[in-house]
Amino acid sequence: MSRPLDSLTLPPDVRAALDACRSIVVPTSRAELYQLALGPEGGPRFTVEYDVDGTPVVEADVVRCKNGIAVNYPEDYLRRRDPDCMRIADDLPTDKPRYRDVFGAEFAPVKAQTLEWLSGQDLVVVPFKAGGLTYGYPSLAICPVNAAFFALTLVDLQGWVTFEELGEYTPRSILYVAPPFRHTHFGGRQVVVHDRSTSLHEVFAYNLYPGPSAKKGVFSVLLDIGEQEGWVTAHASSVRVTTPYENETIIMHEGASGGGKSEMCQEMRRRDDGRILLGTNVVTDEPYVITLGETSALAPVTDDMTMCPPVLQRGNGKLGVADAEDGWFVRVDNLTEYGEDVHLDRVCIHPQEPLVFYNIEGVPDATCLPWEHTLDSTGKPCPNPRVVVPRRLVRGVINEPEEVDFRTFGVRMPPCTRFSPTYGIMGMTHFVPPALAWLWRLIAPRGDKNPSIGESSDTTDRLAHGGMVAEGVGSYWPFATGTKVAAANLLLRQIIEAPRTRYVLTPNQHIGAYKVGFAAEWLTREYLARRGPGRMRPDSLMASRCALFGYTLKEMKIDGQLIRPTFLRPDQQSQVGVEAYDAGAKILTDFFKSELRQFCTADLDPLGRQIIDVCLRDGTIDDYVALTPLHS
Repeated sequence: MSRPLDSLTLPPDVRAALDACRSIVVPTSRAELYQLALGPEGGPRFTVEYDVDGTPVVEADVVRCKNGIAVNYPEDYLRRRDPDCMRIADDLPTDKPRYRDVFGAEFAPVKAQTLEWLSGQDLVVVPFKAGGLTYGYPSLAICPVNAAFFALTLVDLQGWVTFEELGEYTPRSILYVAPPFRHTHFGGRQVVVHDRSTSLHEVFAYNLYPGPSAKKGVFSVLLDIGEQEGWVTAHASSVRVTTPYENETIIMHEGASGGGKSEMCQEMRRRDDGRILLGTNVVTDEPYVITLGETSALAPVTDDMTMCPPVLQRGNGKLGVADAEDGWFVRVDNLTEYGEDVHLDRVCIHPQEPLVFYNIEGVPDATCLPWEHTLDSTGKPCPNPRVVVPRRLVRGVINEPEEVDFRTFGVRMPPCTRFSPTYGIMGMTHFVPPALAWLWRLIAPRGDKNPSIGESSDTTDRLAHGGMVAEGVGSYWPFATGTKVAAANLLLRQIIEAPRTRYVLTPNQHIGAYKVGFAAEWLTREYLARRGPGRMRPDSLMASRCALFGYTLKEMKIDGQLIRPTFLRPDQQSQVGVEAYDAGAKILTDFFKSELRQFCTADLDPLGRQIIDVCLRDGTIDDYVALTPLHS
């Protein structure tokens, strides 16, 4: 037993497994852990494999590059998170699949087998703080030493900390990694089992892609703790936007996967002539460009997991937030060549310390380039290439808590035309009262592309044919281990207790008949920052034709330039019109109604039930405002 582990208070079966294992490495620095990730020979290529019933099975390939390690997997399936990999082993309240119901047996024997397998391995054991170094909860990860790249990713995401710094402690969560069980017990599937108690959340990762465990598994731990303590970790990015006039605004962006969270912290894209392409008409191929001189400066605050614990709430009506991570799991599928994001290019190509790349081609001792994505078996680039970027390497990053002025919510929208009506009718910028802000987050609809996870065939078919899929409460529901109603109540309380934070909807990909990508989100960010959190004149807004969209700006002006009104009100687009718009509104409204009925239980907050009832009876925007006034 390594002496640093003597300071830990561990469950007896975990202590016994560590006492019995062949060896334990407790790295004293990130550099030492990085060297472990390269294997016993130090590279240039290291194959991570395990014995599965007498047959060696390769789980990952690690390549030493000049700027870090490139990790790749032999199967397309392993390169993205399986959306149906979470299983609950305990008896605490949950709406997620229980282990016993899926596999027809209790988890306890498999847990014992997992610890027994770990006791026969050479291990790397690392401490971390779930939720980041400042506000996080002391935790522990136990991993086979040949999968040290996984442990490296975990501590890059959560922050480097030592046992000496933590002192004597009882872990609030423990993460175990046992890759061969994917084959011996689960038919090759990614499975992540959560075993919770009121004092310990154990996560058993039976795969080596870190998405559902080192990344979202930690998110699950924070959501579980928050449910017990009465607060929420939001699935959101946030950014401080400083206008050319030095006004500062904090914007927090939420939405389902692909909803624009990462893009909220990215610079606005310009054409070669300096103009900004807002949209291209999908029928006429007509581009619509605008000219902006100097745009606002961006300083990222959070990237994906945004903590909102009571200690950050000052009682002044604005939501206080801090980053729940010390590093970011950045998806770079939108990088296809050099220069598309110069800041990210600089971080990846010339890092101050070697990085960890996933699903990106790695050539031994060459520079790993973030736009050279690994090819799937289809011959197409993997849609989920990632780079783990420590926050300290991000230029201009904000390391202090901030208070949110605007909470925006992004939704991927398909094209909508009079010939092919869809729900892609959201205007560029909608202001909504807290009641509607809650409804959108309760459902978190996502559209026709989600590169982060592997879809089921049913989901893929629904999205491909203009259907909608709900990602669920706060868009963090895929990672929550509790119940939907409990999460809904917490989210409603969070929104109601921050009445001075305003709420905005903004689409991406399409506005009616225009393909916009993320330009609408970026220009909405610019508009909100320039107008600031000051009073919103009632005469500047008009009720949207679809009540779920709240209010539409009568006029939108950025840097003296008017945005074409048809981007604000798609029903006025000649290729859309009122009839197609109303057909899309019905698709959207019917979808909301079908998803909201599941929340109508005795455990739902009474205000929440009133809000849902307004939607179910096709209420007006005035009905929502009567329940939760629009902050002016």
